[in-house]
Amino acid sequence: MSKRSINGTDFTAMVLAGADMLHQHAEHVNSLNVFPVPDGDTGTNMNLTMTAGANELKKNNTASLGQCAGVLSKGLLMGARGNSGVILSQLFRGFGRYAAQYEELNAQQFAAALQTGVDTAYKAVVKPVEGTILTVAKEAAKHATYLSRRTTDVTELMTEVLAKAKEALAHTPELLPVLKQVGVVDSGGQGLVYIYEGFHQYLTGAVPAAGTASQQGQALKPAQAPVQEKPAATPAVPMHTSAQSQLHTEDIEFLYDMEFFINRQLGGAANAVFDEDAFRKALSVNGDSIIVISDDETIKVHVHSKTPGEVLNLALLYGEITQIHILNMREQHRDLLTTGMDIAPMPELFADMPAETSSVQAPAVPPADDLAPYGFIAVSSGDGISEIFRSLGVDAVLSGGQTMNPSTEDFVNAISSISAKHIYILPNNSNIVLAAQQAKDLLEGEREITVIPSKSIPQGIAAAFAFQEDDAVDVNTSNMLEAIAQVKSGQVTNAVRDTVIEELQIKSGQYIGISNSKIVAADDDLLAASRQLLENMLVNGDEIVTVLTGADANAEVTESLAAWLEETYPQVEVEIHEGGQPLYYYLFSVEP
Repeated sequence: MSKRSINGTDFTAMVLAGADMLHQHAEHVNSLNVFPVPDGDTGTNMNLTMTAGANELKKNNTASLGQCAGVLSKGLLMGARGNSGVILSQLFRGFGRYAAQYEELNAQQFAAALQTGVDTAYKAVVKPVEGTILTVAKEAAKHATYLSRRTTDVTELMTEVLAKAKEALAHTPELLPVLKQVGVVDSGGQGLVYIYEGFHQYLTGAVPAAGTASQQGQALKPAQAPVQEKPAATPAVPMHTSAQSQLHTEDIEFLYDMEFFINRQLGGAANAVFDEDAFRKALSVNGDSIIVISDDETIKVHVHSKTPGEVLNLALLYGEITQIHILNMREQHRDLLTTGMDIAPMPELFADMPAETSSVQAPAVPPADDLAPYGFIAVSSGDGISEIFRSLGVDAVLSGGQTMNPSTEDFVNAISSISAKHIYILPNNSNIVLAAQQAKDLLEGEREITVIPSKSIPQGIAAAFAFQEDDAVDVNTSNMLEAIAQVKSGQVTNAVRDTVIEELQIKSGQYIGISNSKIVAADDDLLAASRQLLENMLVNGDEIVTVLTGADANAEVTESLAAWLEETYPQVEVEIHEGGQPLYYYLFSVEP
């Protein structure tokens, strides 16, 4: 459908369609992770980021595109998770800055807004890498600018933008050799293409057939150039047709949409031990769309259930329930049909968080006399690791790491909970550094914050050890940066697919050893893979090896590994601690 301009209503519908398309394909985006590890989370991070923005827009949309773009930018900024989520938020932050002055955007202005978004995102990344989401966004925006001089139709422009984005995505393996070697396109770029597909579907009135997925970006066969497949044709429907009208109310099986928190510090059954996998399994008996995020103090729960009473009774075993939200989705559906709403609502996906956590305002700072000199925030991925950080004086420990990256807003809220003159943040994961930095930037001038770019749990622990309360900020910062540079980090997990990385043949299910972000070992035996990894990490002069055992570590293997280290490297001091991290059997730290 031809459009000479788009307003706030159009933009809202485009964003919701893009978020829905990304939500449907988040697992596919996750599967494009270069490493065959079980925690590829680009799709999850982009999905949660986009959902946060879309839900903010659903609550605050107007006919003014400029205002809507600002609302989206705010939601994305605070909900940003992982590097891909932060870059996505910056793309739309720039878009929003350009669009702020307009009630509507024509083709040329829409192209300019896309380009401003690209410029903003590139500035936000210290060392931009081509062959990533940045490249896909850049090539699409550049093409949009060129075409906007030749067409006044926003729909035609978006059609070409999507085609160019797909073309750029298909070219990413030529720009990043590791993508070509493994046989995938860039995962973040694929996520952006899905968002643009949603934009295009709204503007053209297309509704994808059930179960149909974009063919662009599927895993490639090794040593084969990417082939851009033509997507299957999708039937067009009139623009006034509601997506909700395609669904019968009675077909909504799990009709109660539930969100709540469990305070583990209050109430709960005596001796009740929280097992997240068992909890999820119990919820799935009469529910779906299950999301559980837990730390030592709080469990966040989202579920669509037939039996809300049983869900709440199950939750009460582990503590007091707070901030309960229960919606009847059949009732919602009937209301939507009655009002004739023509925008399909976003899947909630845990996005409508309590109102008090959605503010972008800087946290209040106590009077200077009441402030401690220093405060610490660290990201942890296991109960044992969290205890280590707390024992080292960390004030706020965020649950995160490989399986769930904390958002920018999580960092902002953690900062607000600490009464200190200067706050240090230890992200402890390369995919979390940007979100931490974004929180720091948001509070520039309000709080004194330093992000120590620790990219692993061992680096974070080393940094915390290097800190001295009596030293000045510049001295502590220098000492912590030096400490993380001295640490070699290793981890052992399972491969989730067959692949070849730098001539190392890896089979699905094998144990793989990763040293400083490079896979150096693969074996059918856990002990053998762990030994190979440590042999790669240990060189002359290394004196300390720290082993953090994961939730699935085998005690006998751990004992055998310790005995082997003592025999093979008698000069090395070995420390073994229970980390409790998921997915990774062992985390190793080697220091001189």
